[in-house]
Amino acid sequence: MAGPSLAWVPDILGKPFEQLTMPLGVQGAQGELVATLVRSIPNPLLTLFAPLRDVDVLYVHGWSDYFFQREVAQFWTSRGARFYALDLRRYGRSLRPGMTPGYIDRLEDYDIDLAAALDAMGQGSPQEPSVRRLVLMGHSTGGLILTLWASRHAGRAAALVLNSPWLELQLGAIGRHALAPLVEMRARWDPRGAQPEVDFGFYTRAQQEIGSLPDDPERATWRPDRGFPTAPGWLAAVMDGHRAVAAGIEVGCPAFVMLSAHSTPPLSWKDTMTTTDSVLWVDDIARAATRIGRNVTLARIEGAIHDVFLSRPEPRAEAFAMLRRWSDGYIVHH
Repeated sequence: MAGPSLAWVPDILGKPFEQLTMPLGVQGAQGELVATLVRSIPNPLLTLFAPLRDVDVLYVHGWSDYFFQREVAQFWTSRGARFYALDLRRYGRSLRPGMTPGYIDRLEDYDIDLAAALDAMGQGSPQEPSVRRLVLMGHSTGGLILTLWASRHAGRAAALVLNSPWLELQLGAIGRHALAPLVEMRARWDPRGAQPEVDFGFYTRAQQEIGSLPDDPERATWRPDRGFPTAPGWLAAVMDGHRAVAAGIEVGCPAFVMLSAHSTPPLSWKDTMTTTDSVLWVDDIARAATRIGRNVTLARIEGAIHDVFLSRPEPRAEAFAMLRRWSDGYIVHH
């Protein structure tokens, strides 16, 4: 898919980041869809003896988000890995004027975006696998998408790293069962219809207080304070993913799941939102994580917010230290 006519160009994050726009060959309701791959490639001479010199990392962002976490890229490249991040169709760098941000009605449709990214990375195919190992890293909705992808593509990934993955609805399994018939009916009749606003901007405010928000001029469009409007078709697709996880799947590789130690319900502003997850109910996510595979490590980080790598310096440092220890055991010494 990433043919010779496609070119890497400088990225908004500045050096050493570059981006590649990848046409997906899919005509959406509002125009031709693209995905965008961002990369940071370490100097091959400097990484000749680095522990992860044979690893490619592919990162996928969450809902109402895009890739901007330079520190996450630096963690991997400092250990010799090639780092790639994918802005999915209708998100971030891939969002075009007039498009409904983030909309999808089947999570499996992202297989096209992921196939384009893996092709551009030189990751080969199931028939001709790459000699380089693939590590998948996903945040929130991106964590759900990659978890389901790994379960459908057994053996492609050497490891799966999940940062507060959205593996269960905030209402829990009982609430999901109760809500499902209504959501599915609306998804059939009015998939792109309006839904009540559920994001009151508290998560954005927490990041502002911590000082971890990106300063890119595009942030207001790509990562609005109150998130993208949601639609019944999209919610039904996500709940289908939750149902699959609840039934039990097998990602086929070691998985590392990082979560905050606590949640704060996002009903009204509380100062604890700067030290807890105010987006997901982490105890439900921890339980759901036990159903994604036979080899799952769970890390609960005191003081972390929803994106653990955007937390205050101390929990953020702990998250990176935990990831380093886990990757030493499961990726370096595989």
